[in-house]
Amino acid sequence: MITKRNFLKAGALAAAFSLSATAVFADALADITAAGKIRVAVPQDFPPFGSVGADMKPQGYDIDMANLIGEKLGVEVELVPVTSANRIPYLQTNKVDIVISSMGKNAERDAVIDFSDAYAPFYNGVFAPSDVEISEAGDLSGKVVGVTRGSIEDLELTEIAPEDATLKRYEDNNGTISAFLSGQVEAIATGNVVAAAIIERNPPKRPEMKFLVKNSPCYIGFNEGEPELMAKLNEIIAAAKADGELNAISQQWLGLDLPAEL
Repeated sequence: MITKRNFLKAGALAAAFSLSATAVFADALADITAAGKIRVAVPQDFPPFGSVGADMKPQGYDIDMANLIGEKLGVEVELVPVTSANRIPYLQTNKVDIVISSMGKNAERDAVIDFSDAYAPFYNGVFAPSDVEISEAGDLSGKVVGVTRGSIEDLELTEIAPEDATLKRYEDNNGTISAFLSGQVEAIATGNVVAAAIIERNPPKRPEMKFLVKNSPCYIGFNEGEPELMAKLNEIIAAAKADGELNAISQQWLGLDLPAEL
């Protein structure tokens, strides 16, 4: 029997479900547009992606990317400094709208948040001056290659380098950089961020990418269930790749062209 009390209870439950559904399927893009501001989690101590400049202002690849997103959306950008540990919690607790913090995609992260298309290169490769002919692992035959001991590139290169290649291992990235700059090694296996640090010193011989060892590009992170936001971010990234804006950012902060396969 339907009583007035049961009818009111059913109505309350329906209203509660409606509010819950609205929260689940909230449109973050519409909220950002309405607020006229996008809150972006960015790194603060990971150059060249994010750091504090001499003028005490944030600078880096991710900072420029955040400002590009804000410009294309026509909203103010609020930069929120984060660490690797708290960038996803900040997103999940609504402290930020998106994360642009040199973040790679893996199964664990993909289970709790969504990702845009890749916007920045982050990879390990073999680098050497332009006059050194290397295009694949086999070309390291007879060559001396510097690598940081125990790094991903050390482990990967140990598996693929020819037996007559000499891998000189250094205790940290600074040791590997010094070996390259002083000519102790013909090539180095390292990350593109380390290569960028070498290029920044404007050495006589600049390290050029010869071949890829391991690829882990950077993506923009945002909460799940936001198809409109995902589509808009991917649209902005695609346009910035096509018109050269992203390549200019890569050249400024990494000293390298944006990889064609990004």
